Amino acid sequence: MNNPLPKVLTQGSSGGVFFLYGEDEHRKAEAVQALVEAHLDPGTRDFNLDIVEASDVSVDDLARILATPPMMAERRVVVVKGTEVFAGAARSRDLILGLVENPLPDLALILSARIPERSKAKFYQTLIKRTQSVEFASIAPEDVPGWLMEEAKARFGATMEPDAARALGQAIGTDLGILSREIEKLAAVAGAESRITLEHVRTAGIVLLKQDRWKWFDLVGARRFREAVAGVRVLLNQGESGVGLTVGLSTHLLRIGLVVESGPRALEEVLPPHQRWLSRQIGAQAGGWSADAIRSAILGLLRVDRLLKASSLSDEHHLEEWLLALMSREDVAA
Repeated sequence: MNNPLPKVLTQGSSGGVFFLYGEDEHRKAEAVQALVEAHLDPGTRDFNLDIVEASDVSVDDLARILATPPMMAERRVVVVKGTEVFAGAARSRDLILGLVENPLPDLALILSARIPERSKAKFYQTLIKRTQSVEFASIAPEDVPGWLMEEAKARFGATMEPDAARALGQAIGTDLGILSREIEKLAAVAGAESRITLEHVRTAGIVLLKQDRWKWFDLVGARRFREAVAGVRVLLNQGESGVGLTVGLSTHLLRIGLVVESGPRALEEVLPPHQRWLSRQIGAQAGGWSADAIRSAILGLLRVDRLLKASSLSDEHHLEEWLLALMSREDVAA
């Protein structure tokens, strides 16, 4: 497993109060496990670990649990899940904040929570500022393929092909817990093979979309405009929006333009960590574009974006019109 808390765990088994918050329950659970392992010896773990749900524990029981001394060990660990419940419970909140201000030397308190959207509660701000806190935000859809490839390598020593990772991400979404279980299933399907392919994804019974949005961006990047035109309606029927596709295309073309203007290394430096694997294929696509062609295509997309928000015509019409214009320019140039 990759170290999910590098900043916190570099401090070793130092105890104190930890606040893990955000929407990504999978990585939070990994982080809790890593912290428990960092603070407890396996031989005394059963005596010195308590895991409670905030919604199920009374303030008196919680106080008793927190005050219990360690047995045959230097430290106890208490994990409290769903700590957001305490934001509206004065006694429980005060108990937790008291430990934040005056931590027990023999206690590691791990608090896990989802902060409600737009909440400005002082409770959360205090925990973030005064504890060893880490946010686990939901992963962006664009980061899913890279995360899948890294997870397959870290857990099973398998190379997951980009097409397989993209297809799985498109089919499943951004829930890393579900995706993690699917990787385990795919590793079993692949067996002794060290490579997970798109065919393995199909064999595992995962229902794939007819048109992968990322492969569609690659069609445009590779200047295969006729195939891209055929995919527009399929993407929209799958639930994609014209605006979403336009934004995605703009990003893809800007990345190609960066390679055209400044070379592959410039692109590698700006790609997010989970997307750096894209640099090779985007670099290959850049060979078919000039700086002027990229500029013209992006200006065309800006016009498409305005029309999508103001015109009564369909999203399909505006995207196809843009692609057909690119085809026409290519035919003229030929």
